[in-house]
Amino acid sequence: MRQKIFLFISFFLVHTFSGYTQEIMNQTLRGVVVDQETQIPISGVNIVLTETDPQQGTISDENGYFRFENVSVGTQTIQASYIGYKTQIIDNLIISSAKEKIIKIELEESVTEIDEVVIKATVRKDKPMNKMATISARSFTIDETNRYPGSYGDPARMAANYAGVMSVRDNRNDIIIRGNSSTGLLWRLDGVEIPNPNHFAASGTTGGPITILNNNLLTNSDFMTGAFPAEYGNALAGVFDLKMRNGNNEKREHWMEFGYNGLEFGTEGPISKKSNSSYIITYRYSLVDIIDLLGAEVETTKYQDLTFKLNFPMKKGRLSFIGMGGTSYIEMFDSNDDQEDWSFENWGEDLSNGSNIGSLSLSYVHFFGTKTRLQNALSVYGSDVTTQIDTFYNDPTLIGNWAGEESSEVKASFTSHLNTKINNKNTLNFGVKFDRYFINFADSSINNGMFIVNTDVKNEQFNLYQAYAQFKHKFTNYIDLYSGIHFQFLDLNNSFAIEPRLGFNWTINPRNSFKMGYGLHSQTQLRVIYFTQTRMSDGSYIYTNKDLDFTKSHQFVMGYDHSFSDNLRLKLETYYQYLFDVPVSKNQPQYSVLNYGAEYFIEREDYLANEGTGENYGIELTLERFLYKNFYFLITSSLYESMYKSTDGIKRNTAFNGNFAINVLGGYEIPLRKYNAFIIGLRTTYAGGRPYVPYNVQETIAQRQEVLDWDNAYEIRQDDYFRINLRLGIKRNKPKYNVEISMDLQYRTNYTSVYEHRIDPLTGEIYHNYEMALYPMANYRIQF
Repeated sequence: MRQKIFLFISFFLVHTFSGYTQEIMNQTLRGVVVDQETQIPISGVNIVLTETDPQQGTISDENGYFRFENVSVGTQTIQASYIGYKTQIIDNLIISSAKEKIIKIELEESVTEIDEVVIKATVRKDKPMNKMATISARSFTIDETNRYPGSYGDPARMAANYAGVMSVRDNRNDIIIRGNSSTGLLWRLDGVEIPNPNHFAASGTTGGPITILNNNLLTNSDFMTGAFPAEYGNALAGVFDLKMRNGNNEKREHWMEFGYNGLEFGTEGPISKKSNSSYIITYRYSLVDIIDLLGAEVETTKYQDLTFKLNFPMKKGRLSFIGMGGTSYIEMFDSNDDQEDWSFENWGEDLSNGSNIGSLSLSYVHFFGTKTRLQNALSVYGSDVTTQIDTFYNDPTLIGNWAGEESSEVKASFTSHLNTKINNKNTLNFGVKFDRYFINFADSSINNGMFIVNTDVKNEQFNLYQAYAQFKHKFTNYIDLYSGIHFQFLDLNNSFAIEPRLGFNWTINPRNSFKMGYGLHSQTQLRVIYFTQTRMSDGSYIYTNKDLDFTKSHQFVMGYDHSFSDNLRLKLETYYQYLFDVPVSKNQPQYSVLNYGAEYFIEREDYLANEGTGENYGIELTLERFLYKNFYFLITSSLYESMYKSTDGIKRNTAFNGNFAINVLGGYEIPLRKYNAFIIGLRTTYAGGRPYVPYNVQETIAQRQEVLDWDNAYEIRQDDYFRINLRLGIKRNKPKYNVEISMDLQYRTNYTSVYEHRIDPLTGEIYHNYEMALYPMANYRIQF
């Protein structure tokens, strides 16, 4: 391992200090200017590159487009001003040699009706793209998913650095938001809900080991952690509202990437230059599978994915067609190993898991004049999971246990959003969403010779209806009020929920602001839970969960922001969440679905009732310096409690109640000559150990299967967690291409990252499986 790291660093040094070009390199910077609320293009906007000598200026055309030729490679600052709108300044635009820089500038209309608006503001890097979001929301750039140590180009892993957010475990990207289950996270892409966008996903989960999302195709997006606007429904924990960029409509550009996420090829360019239509597409193949094809003996771990977007501008709108799909399969067979390498001393386990997901959406945005925008979308997504676990013993008289699953879901949706700006003070949004589900669940097991069927559903269909309305009023340029309401109805059992939302923002002065938010949020249960079966004494099965209502959550948030400068800010938020109508078990008084997501597999528990409650409350602090003069850092800390009550009425820790989390990360890009940089980044995480349910050793041995000690549920904690990530890299700009090489070194001190606890049912011995202490991951990307 040390030799590999030494060789990689040597390659860094050779690649860094050899062959620098002295040639002057320029690139095109272009984009479009739109109204912040309606997204309708604005013509006649004055746009200036403020750091060029002499300054360059231009004016947006009748379609809102602007263009600068021969912009020097490096960082640039752009200023946009227009009568009746606040002047916007965007700094630290990174211009590279191989790709044109295409941006969108959003101007905010001023409440003060004067000829010239003199208010100037540098665009806040964290300000959410959705202007209805007043609190517990921030935007993030794709540069950050690449820049942050340990993020691996994955939005979910990047978000784990934010206040109030923690990873479930290191080898997956499921995230815990303010103590909530990871199953409460909503994923959207260009306004359309998508399934769990990860390889090796289990039924009902929202994460996985490797993301299908490709950061080369994404643009600035939003992440929300509570009290989110009314347009987001059927989620309790948070929202990823992702945006996919359009391909270059003038020039063909390509890239190739090889590293921790596999071997990737991508291309973009115009479909028709006359119509400004474009395409962007990328394909990725498993790195481990490539090694296997070369003849090396490795575990069977296969995955591949494809993502694309076709964009067709029209006279009064645009049409987009987006597709995303991935397939994955893994085998971990003890039967292929010698006995000393089995999972346990006297018995082994063969596990295989395969998952596939696909999503297609056709979206049309139409502009009615300069005030109203309508977006309609038809979409369909599907996912399936196949899992098989088989056990075997070295004693032929013992019969092994077995478990298997073949599950699939397909959802067809129609979504419509209407946005209208009544005037410069008032904005109104409406929307409806219709989901049609087609599900098949088959999940069974053999334990100690008894065959049990947990689910057996074929071609079940039902609908979920959602609607919302939201309104934003600006009293002045500094005070605005948001209100909204969301409604949803599930015809599977005729349950419904009405959810009010409120938000308030007061910009006290250019450096300080105060915010408040409230939302009632509700979520259906995981589909597989509705169809979990109960075995009767005569051998028949009935559904005991099918009438479950929505789980609901009152969420209150209050926050304060202080900007020390345009690139340094302090944020403080405190929150309280009260969850009710939570499904809990009538048979197991300590059981609650609020703990779903703590393990890889979602338990099939029957006889659930909406009688449980939960509480999450805490305080979060963020100190952030955005990239400026080649340096950035992010410091976040969270103190929180996450508790629940089940049918016995006792308040307990949830599985996610770590009590505290601290993240410190930063980085510096050391300039090398004029167009190159050496990158160094460091991240440290220190978090409280999470509670878990221990094993009942005596009953486990007696029943020869895992038995949990529910009497001590979530009273025992794992050790506190500490992790360090070091990121090293180089960026090189050449006249026709640019290259980025990086390596992430992940170190978990004292092996404190416990992947899983397992017990040997024959001996009662408990095994703690740890993740690797030192884990290097390298990546190479070329754009041309």
